[in-house]
Amino acid sequence: MNRFPLWKNLLVGLILVIGLTYTLPNFFGEAPAVQVAPNRSAEKPTPELMQRVEAALKGANISSPGISLDSSGVKARLTSPDEQVRAKDVLQAALGPTYTVALNLIPASPSWLTSLGALPMYLGLDLRGGVHFLLQVDMPGALTKAAERTAGDLRSALREKKVRYSAITREGDTVRIRFSAAEVRSEARTLIEAHYPDLQLNDTTEGADLLLVASLKEVARRKVGEDALQQNLTTLRNRVNELGVAEPVIQQQGADRIVVQLPGVQDTAKAKEILGRTASLEIRMVDDERMDDPAALAAAANGQVPFGDEAYPERDGRLILVKKEVVLTGEYITDAQPGFDQNSRSAVHITLDGRGARIFKNVTRENVGKRMAILLIEKGRTEVVTAPVIQEEIGGGRVQITGMDSAEDARDVSLLLRSGALAAPMEIIEERTVGPSMGAENIEKGFQSNIWGFVAVVVFMVFYYRVFGVFSSLSLAANGLFLIAILSMLQATLTLPGMAAIALTLGMAIDANVLINERIREELRNGNSPQAAITAGYERAFGTILDSNITTFIAGFALFWLGSGPVRGFAVVLCLGILTSIFSAVTVSRALVNLTYGRQARLGKLPI
Repeated sequence: MNRFPLWKNLLVGLILVIGLTYTLPNFFGEAPAVQVAPNRSAEKPTPELMQRVEAALKGANISSPGISLDSSGVKARLTSPDEQVRAKDVLQAALGPTYTVALNLIPASPSWLTSLGALPMYLGLDLRGGVHFLLQVDMPGALTKAAERTAGDLRSALREKKVRYSAITREGDTVRIRFSAAEVRSEARTLIEAHYPDLQLNDTTEGADLLLVASLKEVARRKVGEDALQQNLTTLRNRVNELGVAEPVIQQQGADRIVVQLPGVQDTAKAKEILGRTASLEIRMVDDERMDDPAALAAAANGQVPFGDEAYPERDGRLILVKKEVVLTGEYITDAQPGFDQNSRSAVHITLDGRGARIFKNVTRENVGKRMAILLIEKGRTEVVTAPVIQEEIGGGRVQITGMDSAEDARDVSLLLRSGALAAPMEIIEERTVGPSMGAENIEKGFQSNIWGFVAVVVFMVFYYRVFGVFSSLSLAANGLFLIAILSMLQATLTLPGMAAIALTLGMAIDANVLINERIREELRNGNSPQAAITAGYERAFGTILDSNITTFIAGFALFWLGSGPVRGFAVVLCLGILTSIFSAVTVSRALVNLTYGRQARLGKLPI
């Protein structure tokens, strides 16, 4: 008799219920929404912000089916795209410039599905809509920044070794050092060649001055460009990931370009803001003399900043005068971690690289008793995080920044510093927006292609194998259910190639049922009883099914291993589809056959 034990039938039923539950969210689509977030990443969205959003929408008679709060901001679902645009204008006017209001799309699944952790798949740019940017990295700008760092390093090294020079200036991507004597220039050359092997040195003269011109060697220039590109990639990934954009694509294209795709972001201005949202650190000396002069502070508050200084606010709102000369920048930071100081107050612990540690040691040694300001620059806004008095020389490359409001504030500042600033300027050379309507059209076409392909297979199977064709069709539907459920559980990103892989998987999956049905028909022709033919058909076809699917799986794995982008997405769906097709064809279809014919001891014939 062909019967599954009770536990196996229950297990198949449970798997089908789970598959249906995690597939359902994909059929509810997405709703238009607005997302509100503070401009400064150190600030986090609060329940009070959600209440302000709710009150502003209510005051403008804009109905919202749901308002939620998460780490990326307050999200308000709207009933239509027109209401979405109107809500954005209302909220921006009500909240002011300190908050960013962006258009977005959020899942429209019922709350009971969300509470079970059932979420829809992410959709790629071609299905969901969003923005696509191609950015050009300014490699000459990266070399200029490298020359600025080199000038600072050479200045510190010559001072430390007490080599007298007239001036050190940067011109383009070269550094020019002036001397008054040839023997001093020779001494400087020996020192620089020993400590900076990446520099090419040339002797020249300009009037009465003797010059030593330093420039990067070709190998070092290429490395600077490569490092700048990689740092920009890391910075963009950190900033976009922190803002909660689902499944962004940020990858290198060619030697000096970066492709950025942000699915679901409808607001191009918001996308540009995301790309430019980086933070950097600067350390400067406080102008203590003018800080002690009330008249100078009053003039600075009125916009008349003394020559050679700049005025920036501290966290309590008071202005502080700092010198224009930058002592150290965030480019020398290798790590930044939140922690606590000796008084158990929140702090950020910074680790500097070798050059940065040497510069910081020299500066602190020469300025004991003076104040040093640590500035955080984010989105064009500069803020003095802390301005402590230098008590002693600080060596070892470990710097502690106190003055954090909370442990969460320290964590956010350390994240900003780790993500760093752009190593080289970038400009957008191509900008493309894929509208939600175009994405919906792609989804509709892909869905229709899968439906019609499924219907064609079902018609053929029912016509050719009758009742067993119905069983095969139901197992094929279960295969599609399992595949979509697994992709949803993995929170995979579905693109058009992925939808093509689903259609291909459904077409290939029926092959296993064809093998089983043909084997059963062959056993019946050989004179076996119907029950024996069912048993032999499934058992003897399994080996062939496994072999054929393993070879296809190997091809799919090769596509995943060697491919990139859409090819890898196609390969992932194909490989998952192979695994689900084996289970559905062998286990689900046999469960249906056993439930229908398993208890009929005297089965006369099979409708196959």
